[in-house]
Amino acid sequence: MPKEKITIIGLGVIGGSYAIALKKLGYTVYGADCDEDTVRKAKERGIADDAATCADAFIPDSDIVVIALYPKQVESELKRIAPLLKKGAVITDVAGIKSHFTQRIESILPDGTDFVFAHPMAGREKKGIDYADDNVFKGANFIITPSERNKKSSLDTVERLAREMGFKNVMRLTPEEHDKIISFVSQLPHAIAVALVNSDDRKFDTPRFVGDSYRDLTRIANINEKLWSELFLGNKQNLLCSIREFEKYLDVIKKALENDDKQALEEEFVRATKRRTEFNKEL
Repeated sequence: MPKEKITIIGLGVIGGSYAIALKKLGYTVYGADCDEDTVRKAKERGIADDAATCADAFIPDSDIVVIALYPKQVESELKRIAPLLKKGAVITDVAGIKSHFTQRIESILPDGTDFVFAHPMAGREKKGIDYADDNVFKGANFIITPSERNKKSSLDTVERLAREMGFKNVMRLTPEEHDKIISFVSQLPHAIAVALVNSDDRKFDTPRFVGDSYRDLTRIANINEKLWSELFLGNKQNLLCSIREFEKYLDVIKKALENDDKQALEEEFVRATKRRTEFNKEL
C-alpha cells in the first residue's frame, strides 16, 4: 500500500522536524511557510519534496495535513484551506493547548474530513527551521485528544505517524485533561525559569558563578515570547492553579527557613528525592 502524501503548514522547529522525519520514512512531504527564506532553506536542505509560501497547490492531493502553527493561527488557516481539502483527508495540529478551540475547529471542518488534535511534547527553546531536527522526537511523549467526531482510523493514523517518527509514549486524553496536565509539566516550568532569570538583581557577573543547577533550571527561559504568551493566556486558569499550588510548597520551604526548622527542610528534601527517584524509573 503506497504511503500517504503529507502537507505540513508551518516549517518552524516542530513543523520542520516533522518534515525531516516523515521524508526519511518515505512519505511524500510538501511544506508551506509564509516566510520565503524558510521555504528556500527547506528546498536547499531537502526537508520537503516541494515547498512554497502557500499550501494551496498541495492541499487537494494530500491525504494528511499537519498545521504546525500557533494556536490562534490553526483556526484561521483551516478556514482558508477547508474548500481545498481532499475527501477523507486527516488534519492534525501540534498546538500546546486544546480546550479553547476544539469545538470551533470541528464546526468548520468540511464533510468527509477529520481533525485529530495532537501535541508532540518535544519543543525546543530555539525557533525557526534552522533548529529543525527529527532527533528531538526520539523517546519523547505524544498526546492525542480525541473527539466524538473522530474516526478510529484517523486516530490510529496519527498515532502510527507519531510512533514511526520515534515518539515513545502516545497517550490519549480529553482536551480538558490535556490542558490541566500541560499547565503543570510544561507551562509552570517555563514560568519558573522566566521568573528565576528575571529575579537576578545583576549585582554580580552572574554567568561567572553559575553551575549545572542554574543552567538546567533556566535553559527554557530562552523562550519564544509570542508563542508562549499565547499558550499561557489560552490556558490561564489551569496555569494559575498550578502556580498557586507551587507557591504553597515554596512557602513551606520559606517558612522552614524563617523558623530555622531543619527537620522541616529535611522532610521536604526527602520527599522530593523519593518522588524524583520514582519519576526516573518511569522514564
